[in-house]
Amino acid sequence: MPSSDSPIRALPKEYLDDATVPAPDTIYTASNGTPVPHPYETQRAGENGPLLLQDFHLIDLLSHFDRERIPERVVHAKGSGAHGIFKVTKPLDDLCLADMFSTEGKETPLTVRFSTVGGESGSHDCARDPRGFSVKFKTEEGNWDVVANNTPVFFLRDPAKFPHFIHTQKRDPATHLTHADDSTMFWDYLSQNPESIHQVMILMGDRGIPKGYRKMHGYYGHTLKLINKSGEWVYAQFHFISDQGTDFITQEDSNNYGPDFAQKDLYGAIDSGDFPSWKLCVQTMTPKEAETLFEEQKINVLDMTHVWPHKQFPLREIGTMELNHNAINYFAEVEQAAYNPSHMVPGIEPSADPVLQSRLFSYADTHRHRVGVNYQQLPVNQAKTKYHKSSFQRDGGMAFYNHGQAPNYLSSIAPISFKPRVMDVDKTHGEFVGRAVAFLSEIRPEDFNAPRALWEKVYSEDAKERMIKNISGHMETCREKEILKRQIAIFREVSPEIATRLEKATGIKGYPGIADMHFNGTHNGMAKSEKNRTANGIKPSLYFGTNQNGGPVPTTHAGINGAKGMNGHSNGHANGHSNDVNPK
Repeated sequence: MPSSDSPIRALPKEYLDDATVPAPDTIYTASNGTPVPHPYETQRAGENGPLLLQDFHLIDLLSHFDRERIPERVVHAKGSGAHGIFKVTKPLDDLCLADMFSTEGKETPLTVRFSTVGGESGSHDCARDPRGFSVKFKTEEGNWDVVANNTPVFFLRDPAKFPHFIHTQKRDPATHLTHADDSTMFWDYLSQNPESIHQVMILMGDRGIPKGYRKMHGYYGHTLKLINKSGEWVYAQFHFISDQGTDFITQEDSNNYGPDFAQKDLYGAIDSGDFPSWKLCVQTMTPKEAETLFEEQKINVLDMTHVWPHKQFPLREIGTMELNHNAINYFAEVEQAAYNPSHMVPGIEPSADPVLQSRLFSYADTHRHRVGVNYQQLPVNQAKTKYHKSSFQRDGGMAFYNHGQAPNYLSSIAPISFKPRVMDVDKTHGEFVGRAVAFLSEIRPEDFNAPRALWEKVYSEDAKERMIKNISGHMETCREKEILKRQIAIFREVSPEIATRLEKATGIKGYPGIADMHFNGTHNGMAKSEKNRTANGIKPSLYFGTNQNGGPVPTTHAGINGAKGMNGHSNGHANGHSNDVNPK
């Protein structure tokens, strides 16, 4: 791996040339390049008269100052970033034709941004909150953006819920308080959408406040597809396993850390040569295995509230990501860094996961609004391909590279070149033919299996006690006790022990379970009465009552080119996996 003395490979040379010029070697000028004798001077009408409008330096200075801020991210506003290198240790060419995974030792420059999720840009690094874990791999075939979190699941699986959920994580529209001081909205949403329970237990557990960004894992969360050179494909889940191990901060101890602790910790480690690293690993399964998994265990690969069992689908190591350069300029290289899950390279394709599908649109739309339509021309976002890239996108605000005199259409006079197709999307994606349906998922008994295993098989007694204490403490600021009765009932479906301990800690008696409850956000597949089955009492869609709930059934993959046998391998690894990676 290169040392911090080497150039930042993720950034263009012309940007680095400008960013690294020593201050003594520069001349102070106005924005148009004209030298200015002193930055504090202003032009006045006499020594004690009014200012002159002709003072371009002052007017330009103030005008630019008024526009120094771009809109902060609606989510993931507070963050830290760094640059580094990904190096392949165990090629994935048998499963994926992406060049970046093709050969041992191949290196790809990258830029990472870690973040909290719900808070504003000035919020505390040690808030109890999921952490964003985004990586921009600048491959020779274009950028691959991994937009991940430090938790393997999320709060929802129905994409239209996302804006509503985020609203409940922000400030109350009347009191302007966050859920640190008023948790009513927070628990109100969760108590009406019980599929969130797995993520809630992770959030309120030890992983809810990681001890800095270096000591946490990263999980893509969504299911992707990997396509090999033969056109065969498998489902995939990517994981980043911290070589530093994981560590956490307790709720009580979090007040002893500075508001920028994670930024200080990451920057300081890299600055001192203690470069953090992560192993990039992947879980894979064939379309047939996905169907069987859903049929027999009710685990849905298209549902980001579910996890893939590691014993059935072990992690396979691909390579190592090392961060070895801090940003030279935070705003230019971190605040303007824009990650988009629709940025994929040949060999990697999206699955039909509905939340992923919605993010394929929303992230790019956010960047066009927040940074500008030409955000991909900024140095930190520019692709570093091995060929001269071009497109027919033109003009718009801040068009630095506008393709010169090249035609802005498919011209026969000055034709553009094309690379041959390397994969057939017709054989990679299912044949989705049918009527339009109004889909909303329903809560089912299987949704509590993974949270139950987390409580019974993963959490130690000390970890359980900390989770109960974190939840009950957070519930103290909820103004509506009815909400907490509902939430305790949801915890009871995971384990009666959790409900009993929460009842003792809060003094609130929860409902016996969710069988006699209705929800405004999800259908209740466990309801005894039909009146409690549908969300908010709406008239159900035609699909309602099927056993599918958005999961893959045998007809899902009919007629497509899925990998044959056990992940299409002949290398002797069950499920196409090597078992030499066993992260904690």
